[in-house]
Amino acid sequence: MAGQNRLIKKYPNRRLYDTKTSSYITLADVKDLVLHHEEFQVVDAKSGEDLTRSILLQIILEEEAAGTPMFSSEILSHMIRFYGNAMQGMMGKYLENNIKAFTEMQARFNEQARSLYGNDNSAANQELWSQFLNFQGPAMQSMMGAYVDQSRKMFQQMQDNMQEQTRKMFSGFQFPNFTPPGSGDDKK
Repeated sequence: MAGQNRLIKKYPNRRLYDTKTSSYITLADVKDLVLHHEEFQVVDAKSGEDLTRSILLQIILEEEAAGTPMFSSEILSHMIRFYGNAMQGMMGKYLENNIKAFTEMQARFNEQARSLYGNDNSAANQELWSQFLNFQGPAMQSMMGAYVDQSRKMFQQMQDNMQEQTRKMFSGFQFPNFTPPGSGDDKK
């Protein structure tokens, strides 16, 4: 995170020290920084290693354990399976782009609500957002379903293209005890 104006040091005793306020803070305080869109970086006080991701994951873990989880066990299992998989980098970028798109949509809605109602009350905006989702829920679910279906088709097409390219690339090589699919020799 270049150009950070807030540095948080994590000490071996697991305490977090905010160098901007010259005080110890908790994970809840770090969560508040995130909610207020404040840029920060968490580093190990001794080694200087960047621990920001680790702290953010810890906050997510606490949020998931504390209330209504955002991620089902099935989704978490799928995510774990992507680690070490050839698609890991692509999946991370896919999730990041989708979350950015959703965040931008929410920001536009909040801006429209402010311009219509002339207030900057985030509680009122949250209520409007909630009402919008209640009224538009079925339409949004349909839209998201179409988007997911389109993504599924795109991934399948990409996989088919990769398989075809691999077949073409290796078609000139002779592999012992291997009969290419569809050659007729594989039927018994």
